[in-house]
Amino acid sequence: MQPNPKSSTANFLANVGESLAAILSLSLPDQEQKFDDVTLRTLESVLVSKDVRSFIEARSSLGEFMRSESLSVIREIEGKNVEHKILILDFLVRAFALVGDVESCLALRYEALVLRELKSSSYQWLQVTHIEWLTFAEQALDNGFSLVAAKACENALSSLQINDIAEDRADELSGNVQIIEKIKRLKDAAVASAVSLSGTVNKAFEEEKSEEQK
Repeated sequence: MQPNPKSSTANFLANVGESLAAILSLSLPDQEQKFDDVTLRTLESVLVSKDVRSFIEARSSLGEFMRSESLSVIREIEGKNVEHKILILDFLVRAFALVGDVESCLALRYEALVLRELKSSSYQWLQVTHIEWLTFAEQALDNGFSLVAAKACENALSSLQINDIAEDRADELSGNVQIIEKIKRLKDAAVASAVSLSGTVNKAFEEEKSEEQK
C-alpha cells in the first residue's frame, strides 16, 4: 500500500511545529547557553528535506508558527533584564532569517537596536554604532522598507555626531564627511522610494475608484 503524500506532509509539518515549540520553550533564564548554541542548529536541521517541495512547505509552516509563537515569547520576556531580552531577540532574528521571513527578521532587528539605544545610557556596552545603523538601513532599503531605512539613517547620523561630541573629537567629525554624505544619500534614496511607492499606491487606488464609477 502506497503512503498518502498529503498525510505524510501533514505529519511532517506537525512534527515541525512540535520541534519549534520545544525550541522556543528554551527561552528560560537557566537555558541561555542551549538557547544560543543548540536551538538554531535544531531549527536548521528541521529544514533539511529530501525534496524542494518539502523544504518550501516546511519553511512556510515554520514561518507561520514562528510569527505566532514569537509574539508570546516577546510578551514573556517583557519583565526580564535587558541582556536576556537582547539574547532572545537575537535568536528570533536569526531564526526568522533561516525560514526566509525577511520582514519579521528586520522588524525584530530594529526592535533590538532601539532597545539597545534606549538602555545604552545605563549600559554603555549596548551603544549602537553608526555603522550598525547604516548596515541595517541598507538592508531595509534593499528589501523595500523605505521608511524604516530613512529612520535608521537618522539614527546613524545622530549616533555618529553624539559619539564624536561625547568623546570631544569635534575635529574628527570633519574627517567623517564621507560617511555622513553616504548616510545622507541613503536617507534621500529611502525617502524618494517611500514617496514613489506612496504615489504608486495612490494612483492604483484612484484608477480602481475610477473604474468602479464607470
